[in-house]
Amino acid sequence: MHMSLKELLFPPESRLFAGQRWVNISLRTLHLIGLAGIGSGILYPAPEGASNYYLYLTLASGLGLSLVSIWSNAIWLVQLRGQAIILKLLLALIPVWPEAGVWLLFMVIIISGYISHAPGDVRYYSLFHRGRIENL
Repeated sequence: MHMSLKELLFPPESRLFAGQRWVNISLRTLHLIGLAGIGSGILYPAPEGASNYYLYLTLASGLGLSLVSIWSNAIWLVQLRGQAIILKLLLALIPVWPEAGVWLLFMVIIISGYISHAPGDVRYYSLFHRGRIENL
């Protein structure tokens, strides 16, 4: 049986794999370590580029988290919870716009805090569908 791209990306039920919860926990932990390193490099005097490794850790762990979410069900991309993650890529601008580092860091933290603790009607809201969606 041939599966369409839509069926592959947007299954009726989200997919899970063995150990997925622990993969997510591990990636989130690495993500927080990276964000702490970025924050310390921005908020306290440090040689230019000192927090780049933390930025790479944050971006790589964030990419891993995103790929797990997309694999489970790509509907995540059209919900605010996924779109907020894409917006958080503002962190990638820090090396090219270091004077805005504090504001970029704070924006990412604000976006993260708001979306991760928002009610489901906000997190699962789709700008494209003008309402809460949980499957396509």
